[in-house]
Amino acid sequence: MLNRPGSPGSAVVRRASRPIPLALLLALCSFIPIMTAATRVVQIPLGALPEDSLRLAVSLPAFFLHAAAGLLFGLLGPLQFVRSLRGRYGAAHRWAGRAFMLAGAVLALSGLALLLRVESIATGLLDAARGVFGVALALALLLGVASARARDMPRHRAWMIRAYAIGMGTGPVGLVLFPLYLITGEPPTGVLTDVVVVGTWLSSIALGEWVVRRLASPQPGMAGVR
Repeated sequence: MLNRPGSPGSAVVRRASRPIPLALLLALCSFIPIMTAATRVVQIPLGALPEDSLRLAVSLPAFFLHAAAGLLFGLLGPLQFVRSLRGRYGAAHRWAGRAFMLAGAVLALSGLALLLRVESIATGLLDAARGVFGVALALALLLGVASARARDMPRHRAWMIRAYAIGMGTGPVGLVLFPLYLITGEPPTGVLTDVVVVGTWLSSIALGEWVVRRLASPQPGMAGVR
């Protein structure tokens, strides 16, 4: 009775049952890496890196480019999937898309440069994953560009979702490792930590692939992720 059609209660129920928009979901998942990148962009020019990041200073240009590109990539990614913005501001969407792809390329290449030049404190498992996912990010972006040039927009969108999932894939792991960092005062390290990081990365990529496949075969409950 309270939730009969047209009543305020039914409106609340409808709003609560709506699926989370894709852009909002991506923003939530990438919040921690975006904030970390923003902090590094400020710290590096000021020479105010925390002790646990000083080893990266041996390749300072690559480190700064990696942080700046990650910040831009993380911020622009969710905006690229807002359908209303694509429809109303097509030109701005295309220019933002070019900036997104350029940032992704810089993110991938600078990450590979850091992997080659900086002495690692991780296990071989995590280093190998960084190398594989760095190459995968670059490849996803290239395939996205090729799809856009071929005017295949569904495939272009799919590759951009995959690229974002790879580039921001370690974001959710901060929900586990950051509290440990606050408690101990030192970044968590070791085999178990690296397994968690790689597992989270793979889970993010799998989630991105799930979204791609759901969008390729729309169902009533997926209207909100378009």
